[in-house]
Amino acid sequence: TVFLSAFTTKTAVYVLLRGFPGSEILIWIGIFMIFYGIVYALLENDMRRILAYSIVNQVGFMVTGIGIGTEMALNGAAAHAFSHIIYKALLLMSAGAVLAATGRRKCSELGGLFHSMPLTTICGTIGALAISSFPLTSGFISKSMVTQAAIDGHLQVVWLFLAAASAGVFLHAGIKFPWFVFFQKDSGLRPPDPPASMRWGMIVFAFLCIALGIWPDPLYALLPYPVDYVPYTAAHVITQLQLLLFSGLAFFVMLDYLKRTPTITLDTDWLWRVAGPAVARVFAAALGKLRTALSGEIDHGFQSLALFISRHRQPDGLLMRSWPTGSMAWWVMVLLLTYLLLYYV
Repeated sequence: TVFLSAFTTKTAVYVLLRGFPGSEILIWIGIFMIFYGIVYALLENDMRRILAYSIVNQVGFMVTGIGIGTEMALNGAAAHAFSHIIYKALLLMSAGAVLAATGRRKCSELGGLFHSMPLTTICGTIGALAISSFPLTSGFISKSMVTQAAIDGHLQVVWLFLAAASAGVFLHAGIKFPWFVFFQKDSGLRPPDPPASMRWGMIVFAFLCIALGIWPDPLYALLPYPVDYVPYTAAHVITQLQLLLFSGLAFFVMLDYLKRTPTITLDTDWLWRVAGPAVARVFAAALGKLRTALSGEIDHGFQSLALFISRHRQPDGLLMRSWPTGSMAWWVMVLLLTYLLLYYV
C-alpha cells in the first residue's frame, strides 16, 4: 500500500503537471476530489479506507494547484506531492502496524492502543498532524503554497474552498484517525509495538515530516521554478492554527455524531453490493418466467408429436396403412426431380 500510494497517484499528478498546467477545469476537478475524499473519510469506519479516501483528498489539492497554473501553484503541487509521499507512508505504516498487531481495522473495534503501542501512537499522530498541515510539519510548507497561489491569483472562491477543506482534513485524518484508533474508549487490546524493522521505518518518516517542516529549503531547491515564498509568517501560521483549532473544537462537539458503528459505507461498491444483486434478481425473475414458458411450449410440442406418431401408427394411419405402387412411384419421381433441380441449378 505504501508503494502504491507513493507511485501510482503521483505518476498521474506528474503527467498533469507536465501536460496540462493552467487548465481551469482541473481546479474544479481538484476541489471535487478534495471534498469527495473528506465526506467519505468522515463516514468511514475502516481505518485503511479512511487513509485511502484521504489520498483522494490530498491529490485533489495537487490537481487544484496544477489547474491554477501559476509558478507558485505548480511549485506547491510538486512540493505537496513529495510531502504527501512522506506523511502518507507514515500513516499507512502506523495503520499497518495496528492491523498486524491486532488483526482489526475497524475504528469501532479499536481504541486505547496508546497504552501498549506508544511509539506507533506518536508516529501516527505526527503523520496526522502533517497531513493536516500543522506548522512545523512537511504538510504545512507545501499545502500553504497552493492556497497562497489562489490568493495571489485573486481566486477568492477557490481559496475559500481550500481553507474549508484544510479544516475538513484535520477532522477526518488529523483527529479522527488517531483518536478512534489510539485513544477514545479502551478496547481492552494490549498489543506491543511492532518489530524493530517496522519501528525504524516509522521513525525515519516521522523525522522527515518534522525535518522538512522546520527546514523546507532542500525541498524548495528541487521545485520546477525559483521559490520566493516564506511559509512561516505570522499571517500564515495564525490563519492555519485558527483553522485547526476550530476544526478540532468542532470534532469534539460533534463527537457523538462522528462515532462509527460497525457498518459499511457504500461508494462505487454500491454497484456490486446493491445495484448488481438487484439487477441479478430482475434478470433471474425474467429468466425464470422465460424458462417456464419455454418448458411449457417444449412439453406441449413433444406431447403433440407423440400424439401425432401414436395416431398415425394406427392401422389406418400414415405409417401403418398400405400405399399403392403407383403412388410410391410418383413420390420417388418427385424426390428424384427435386434432387436433380437442386444439384444442377
